[in-house]
This record gives sequence, C-alpha cells and structure tokens, in this order.
Amino acid sequence: MKEKRGTFFTSMATFIVDKRNLFFLLYIFAAIFCVFSMGWVQVENDVTKYLPAETETRQGIEAMNDNFETFGMGQVMVSNITYETAEKLYEEMLKIEGVTMVTFDSTADHWKDACALYDVNFDGGNFDEVSLSALSEIETLLADYDTSIYTAVGYDENAMLDQEMTTILVVAIFIILGVLTLTSRSYMEIPVLLMTFGAAALLNMGTNFMLGKISFISDSVAVVLQLALAIDYAIILCHRFSDEHETKNAREAAIAALAKAIPEIGASSLTTVSGLTALGFMKFAIGLDLAMVLIKAVLLSLLAVFTLMPGLLVLFCPLIDKTRHRKLLPNITPVGKFAVLSRRVVPPLFIVILAGAFFLSSNCPYAYSYNDLQATKMTDRQYAYFDIKEVFGTSNMAAVLVPVGDYEAEARVLADLSEMPQVKSTMGLSGIEAMDGYKLTDALNPREMSELVGMDYEVIQLLYATYAAEFEQYGEILSGLEEYEIPLFDMFIFLKDQLQSRNINFTEGDLAMVNDLFDQLEMAQSQMQSKEYSRLVVYLNLPEEGEETYGFLQTIRDVVGRYYESDYYVVGNSTSSRDLSASFATDNLLISVLSAFFVIVVLLFTFQSAGLPLLLIVVIQGSIWINFSIPTITGTPLYFLGYLIANAIMMGANIDYAIVIASHYQERKAQMPHKQAIVHAMNASFPTVFTSGTIMASAGMLIGNLSAQPVVSIMGICIGRGTVISIILVLFVLPAFLVLGDSIIERTRFQIKGIEPITRKASGTVRVKGHVRGYVSGMVDADFDGVIHGQVNASVATGAVLEEGGNDRA
Repeated sequence: MKEKRGTFFTSMATFIVDKRNLFFLLYIFAAIFCVFSMGWVQVENDVTKYLPAETETRQGIEAMNDNFETFGMGQVMVSNITYETAEKLYEEMLKIEGVTMVTFDSTADHWKDACALYDVNFDGGNFDEVSLSALSEIETLLADYDTSIYTAVGYDENAMLDQEMTTILVVAIFIILGVLTLTSRSYMEIPVLLMTFGAAALLNMGTNFMLGKISFISDSVAVVLQLALAIDYAIILCHRFSDEHETKNAREAAIAALAKAIPEIGASSLTTVSGLTALGFMKFAIGLDLAMVLIKAVLLSLLAVFTLMPGLLVLFCPLIDKTRHRKLLPNITPVGKFAVLSRRVVPPLFIVILAGAFFLSSNCPYAYSYNDLQATKMTDRQYAYFDIKEVFGTSNMAAVLVPVGDYEAEARVLADLSEMPQVKSTMGLSGIEAMDGYKLTDALNPREMSELVGMDYEVIQLLYATYAAEFEQYGEILSGLEEYEIPLFDMFIFLKDQLQSRNINFTEGDLAMVNDLFDQLEMAQSQMQSKEYSRLVVYLNLPEEGEETYGFLQTIRDVVGRYYESDYYVVGNSTSSRDLSASFATDNLLISVLSAFFVIVVLLFTFQSAGLPLLLIVVIQGSIWINFSIPTITGTPLYFLGYLIANAIMMGANIDYAIVIASHYQERKAQMPHKQAIVHAMNASFPTVFTSGTIMASAGMLIGNLSAQPVVSIMGICIGRGTVISIILVLFVLPAFLVLGDSIIERTRFQIKGIEPITRKASGTVRVKGHVRGYVSGMVDADFDGVIHGQVNASVATGAVLEEGGNDRA
C-alpha cells in the first residue's frame, strides 16, 4: 500500500511538472477572468442580516426595509459659540436645498456648554446627490467654526475598507519580504513564493461571486489572512525542492519535492481547515460566510502550490542557484537547553497561569455594538461621534413597528411609554401636532374640520361624502355625515390624491400652501407609515447594552402587547445587541468545542498518540485564554465577533507551530535521547515557526492598527496579539511539556489499522524507543517483545525465541 501511494503521488507530480507550460497558460486565463469577475462580488455591510431568521431584530429590520424609505440623517455640533450665533446657523441650515428638517432648541439636548447640536434630516438617501450636495453646503457654511459632523451621508465603508486593505497588503508584503529574506536559502525563491501567493489570492477574490453576497468582513480581510494562513505551504515545497536539488536536476527535484510535499502539506492544512470549519456551525451566519471564504482561500492556495509553483521552481531554477546565500537566521540552542533545565518548573507554573487566564477570559467584557468602540485608527466621522457623545451623550433609539390603521392604539402606546423614566421622548404620527392643538391622527367630524381649516361647512361635507364613497363606507352617508369622523392625516392624504386627480381645484395661493403641507405630510408618511405598518420612535435614557436595557425592551413589548395581539416588532441597536449576545453564548461554546475537537482528531491520526495532542491543545488553548484575559485586565470592551473569529483561527492555524516542533521532536527522538532531541528539534523548527508566526502576527497587527472599521480592527488585534502569545508559548513552554511528558506520549501510543506510522530512516548508531515495524540491518541491542518474520541469529539473555509453530529454539 505504501508503495502504491508513493507511485500515485510521484505520477501526479510528474504530470504537473512535465505539463507546467499548460498550467502556466491555464493560470493566465484564470487570472484574466478573475480580474473581471472581482467586480461581480456583492458585499453586505449590515451584520444583522446574518442573525438567525427567527430573531426579532432580523424580522423587524426586514419589515422596515420592505415598508419604509430611509432618508439621510446627521448630527452637527458647533462648539464655542453664543446662543444667538447658534440660532442664526439654525436659520441658515433650514434654507439649504436638500435639508428637510433641522431640530434645535434651548434644551440640554441641543444646547450645552456653548455647544449647539443640530439634528439634520436630508431630502434623499445617504448617497443621493441631493443629500450629498446639502451636506457639502453645510460644511461650507460651518467652515469657520469648530465643527463635528456625524452622518452616514456619503460614508462608503466598503470603499474605505478597500483602501485600507490595499495599504495593509502593501506594508505586509514589505514585512514578508524581510521575513522571507531571513528564512530563505536563495533570494530568487522570494519572487516564486510571491507569484504563487498572488495567483492564489487573485483566484480567491475572483471566485467570491460564486458565494452570492459576502460580508464586508470577509471581503476586507480575506486576502491578508489568506497570505498569513497559507504561505507556509509554499515555503514547505520550496524547502523540499532545495533539499532535493542538492542531488537532482531541476525537473527531478521538483517531481520528488512535490511527491513528498503533497501529503505533508495536505495534512498540515487539515488543522487550519478544521478550525475554520468550526466557524460554519455558528448560529450567527457571518461565521459561515467567513469560513466559506477562508476555506476556499486555503484550498486555492493548495491548488496554486501544487500546480503552479513546481513549474515556477523549474523555470527559475538557474536564478535560484545563482542567488543562494548563507543561512541568516541563527540557531536557538539556548531555548532548547532552557526547556530541559526548566522542565520541572515551567509546566506547573504554566498550569497556575492557565487557571488564572481561564478565570479572567471568562469575565472578558464583551461588546455587541461597535458604535462606542474606539479603533487605533479613526476617521473624522468617528472622532465626531465621540466629540458629540462627550458633550451631549448618546441617543439610544428604538423603532416600534405596529400594524397600520389604529391611531388610537398608537397614541396610547406613545402616551404609556412617555410616562416611563427610561424614556427620553417618543415620536409617531399620533404624537405630531397639526394645528390648533389637534394631533395629526386626531379624528374630526365635518363641523370640526370646517372650523379648523376655515372652509364652508357644505364643501367639507361634500369632501367627507367623497371620502366615504371612495372607501365604500356607504353606511356613513346614509346615516348622515354630522358624526362621521376622519383622522386629519388620512383626510390630508385623500385630499392630495384628489388634487392630483384634478377632482378638486384650489386658487394659486391656496395651492402653494397646500402643496407645501402635502410635501411635509409625504415625508412624514414615508418614514412613519406604510400600507402594512406604522413606525413609532422611542428615545431611551439607557445605554445600548446591558441587562437593564434588555429588560426594558421586554417592557416596551409588554406595553405594545396591551393594544396589539401580534405582528409587532421592537428594533434598534439595543435589540440587535440583545439578539447577538444571545447567539454568542451558544456560538462561543460551539466554536471552542468543535475547533478543539476537529484539531484533536487530526492530531490523533497524525501522531497516533493520545498524550501528544493533549499537550499541544493545552498550550494553544492556554494562548487563547491568555489573549482574552488582556481585555479583562485593561477593562477594554472586546467586540464579540473578534473573539469568535480569532478563537477559531488561533486553534486552527497557530496549532501548526506546535505541530512543527512536536514533529521534529518525534523524528529526533528516534536518533538520540529525548533531552538532546528537543534541542535539535527547536533549531530545526525555529525557521518555520518564525516565518509563519511573524507573517501571521504582522498581518493581524497591521489590520488592527491601520483599519478604522472597529470590527475588522479588533479582529486583527486579537489575531496578531494571540499569535505572538502562541509563538512565545510554543518556544518556551511546549518544549518543557514535551520533555517532561515524554513517558506519557510513549505510553499512550496506538496504531490505527490501515494507517501506517511514518517511516523513519537513519544509519550509524541509532537509539530507538517505541514500536518498530520494518526492516533493520545491523546489530540490535534492546529489550524486545514482538514477532520477527525472517531469520534470527542473536543471543537472548532472558525469555525465549519461538517459531510460529511454537518450537523453542533458544
């Protein structure tokens, strides 16, 4: 079986290397296609779209998007001015075309400490020209003042992230060039590695359209994380080629290197894919989104390494040979010796630290809304938000959607909520004053309407009769119209329709006044009422997150439930935070268990020992707990999504550093005592750990410090910081565990039927400890308990030599 596997991989490698020109051509065609297909990718900016379909936030947002128009809004704070100047600016802003409403008064909500806060409503959406032009005029008006403007008008988060990631990728490439220069054996290896990765990255970006719509998180960080996660595979093949090229020509070296690297790299990628797979089981579907993009990235990186890179190595082999350089990265023999000396001190100390880290990470202050999170880098918009918050605090708004048509119930809901101390203010059609003390939804009979608008009673009666006939309320006409009541808002809308149908005519003066009224009513209706729902707005005196806020959301539902049986929603940042926190509790446990389980399964098959995977998992899980203890110690809120993603990536990718050291240790241990083996293993492993770890840590830190998007920034910081911690632990803690736990590793070894242990080759004086199967030629001096198929010519100090038939020949 082993020979067949070797023949299969060799045949595959031979085909790939000999057909390298064909593969070059295929990659050129694929690259051209992907350059165009990258523009087909759709990006989703709203993380609430990935909430489970049964959550109130998801259902409520979908109902709002389907039933209401969204107009641009913004807050403008002007500091260090007098109240008279503030009023003057208010009047000037009202005159700007494209501004439909500006809210400002002398209350503490809008005037405080010589600062004026204006709530501005625009006539179009966030990217409509009318809104953009109006915002530009406001900025021009306030150019000479100390101004903070917080608005989504003109704010394109996707464009910002694309620009940031381009910068991050350029900086990352320079860092990678430096790292690869230290760890490479030839300067020309570096362009080969970069071309391989570039092809894989382009393939991944160009095939994202196949997934439909992807999240802004996946779209922004996939390239950088793909580089950090998958460049190891190219480095492994490159080093294999260099080793084989010592005794073979370029073609034969590439074939031999690829045949050996395919199973090795394939096994290495399994832990990464396993950790990412755990993300796909999250209830919060953004985990599946990110998992699909990154797993595809890993698989395409494998494809590029296996099918493109061998041909590049053969093509550039002459230049690789000419640019070889001496080893630049030093050995770390002292680190290996430290592991031997500290083997009885470091493990117990680490266990104590581990317990403390587990406690601290369990109390990590998670955040479920990123509005109040400050990234290392911030935009002017973010600075404006915090400037306004410092003076006027935040405004926590909740929208209440109720079935349309019952104005009395709406008024009661608003009245009940307004009496509660947790509510700052409310707004709805039922709460808007029309004229002479009447609310917009108050119902008036013909006599009251006639007195209100100053029109003849007979004309108003005719209008009421027309309304009743339009809506087939013939009973009202037959019983007389004196007591027939119609809400002001409904009558105004009906009047507008009749005017547009030319069933009613006004004088030019009255027509201008009426049209202005209709414009205001149309704006109010588009935001407050649809054919299915009325929208009520509630401003809370509570923070966006916290048990008190979540409890009051239920109170709001209870109030609404007094007047409506079903089909109502409470939607806002607070409901989003509540639903995200509820899914996080399950997702956190699921990712932690599944990522560890998947990795353990891979390690069990790889090492065929129960003890060794346990030691590796303990060290990496310890790095995760230590990583997320830091926010607890510093009191810094951590966005929950950053934790989940970093947790899965650390368990799936950083475990590779531990695997590299453990693998080299197992190989060296077959040739020398285990105390010497760990020293040699550390020297052999350090280049790989240094290269992979530095690239991953750099990618994370760059994302964390150069992105102004809080979710992306926090995720990057968690990954970068966690990788640094992982490197420290695998270099200074894991070796001590391996030396101290060597007996446990050996006692827990097992053999899986059908899976042969890795064949070790050595010559000279060889020390062997463990189960041996294969051919041995030479003098054997060992305690032996097993079966030998062949001839034996040796002295047996104790025991006996039995033939298969059972005859004793000792």
